[in-house]
Amino acid sequence: MPLLMRPDCERCGSDLAAADPGAFICSFECTFCAACAEALDDRCPNCGGELCDRPARALRHHAKHPPSAERKYTPS
Repeated sequence: MPLLMRPDCERCGSDLAAADPGAFICSFECTFCAACAEALDDRCPNCGGELCDRPARALRHHAKHPPSAERKYTPS
């Protein structure tokens, strides 16, 4: 099963395209931008797990395995 490739940072809402580098995920696929991951000291605020670089998905795979459209950011 491929990664969900969520489209936004859960902390600040910035867009994170599946084909681009710069996203960080934990083992539960919580997703954060590089700036937020750094501010969180590479620790997921949801589960306490490590935030690691999310691999980019090549565009040629998007038709068969589309990135998620579900946004997780909730403004405070």
